[in-house]
Amino acid sequence: MSKERLQHILELAKWAPSGDNTQPWRFEIVDDSRIRVHGHDTRDHVLYDFQGHASHIAHGALLETMRIAASGLGLSCNWVSHSDAECRYAVYDVAFAEDPAIKASPLLEWVKLRSVQRRPMRTTPLTDGQRDAIGEAAGDGLRLRFFDDAAKRLAVARLLWRSAKIRLICKEAYPVHRDIIEWRTTFSKDRIPERAVGVDPMTARLMEWVMGSWERVSFFNKFLGGTILPRVQLDLLPGLLCGAHIAISPTKNPVTLEDWVHLGIRWQRVWLTISQCGLHMQPEMTPVIFRWYARSGSSFSSMPQLNGMAMEVAKGLEKLTGASPEDPIAFLFRVGTSSAPSSRSVRKDLSELLDGGPSGTG
Repeated sequence: MSKERLQHILELAKWAPSGDNTQPWRFEIVDDSRIRVHGHDTRDHVLYDFQGHASHIAHGALLETMRIAASGLGLSCNWVSHSDAECRYAVYDVAFAEDPAIKASPLLEWVKLRSVQRRPMRTTPLTDGQRDAIGEAAGDGLRLRFFDDAAKRLAVARLLWRSAKIRLICKEAYPVHRDIIEWRTTFSKDRIPERAVGVDPMTARLMEWVMGSWERVSFFNKFLGGTILPRVQLDLLPGLLCGAHIAISPTKNPVTLEDWVHLGIRWQRVWLTISQCGLHMQPEMTPVIFRWYARSGSSFSSMPQLNGMAMEVAKGLEKLTGASPEDPIAFLFRVGTSSAPSSRSVRKDLSELLDGGPSGTG
């Protein structure tokens, strides 16, 4: 073992997905066989990180990517976690060891190629082989529901349309939307580049100007139908134009940090398998997250009507999936065939992530 091999693992592992490319982790190489991951969450300033769970899922995706990267070097990968009471900060001690029985994961080559496709895709149906592969990647304890014919895709698109209105008129979400886009770029190390957002150049210029202040956003939304154009381009058309939408539900409610981390592990396997199957994917987590808020009785906005709208989205998602109010729903996403995205989020340089600090502000 050597630190150079651990750096090689981290160079691949850092490509794990995280919400809006926040990369809620920092790395510390402890010795020649151990890495300490300092995980944090973004709940205090990101509306969509409900109780930090979106970040905890990302931590799981990172740990699974580390395991896959290590397999290419014939190394086993095992971890244990420690956290504060609220799981705002978590430490994952990851140990590697030589193991002749370890073979390179077939998902290894897709770690850096996996990306988000936010633009419309073809409506070509998934093959039985693709559906089976996605289900196998999810594994036991997760239930998958496919929404793939035109009527079902329309039902999901309508749900996304309603959810997007909450997202766009919510003042508490505005700072996130303002900060996550890197305008006039094709690639971004720590945000979403404009050309990967999924809107045309004219809409992008209008969005850039309007999002310069909440007052502009509020004015456009109130008097000029400001939510319509982005909802059409970002939610309605993509919702209709894809091969299928897929919802994933655990058979048991996630409770502990480890529960959420293990969901992230499965999530990364599913996403990499989707890429391996020649498909592209886009997470559609807003309805799921608003349901988390609504069913927990948590308020996310000073505008009371938005909390009521979130409950209606929750009921709509439950009707769509056949879930009861108590049933967990972890993921909603769409898949399909398309040309590869020409723009994408990349990652921070490893030197920026190797600070070992618990706050992750690096």
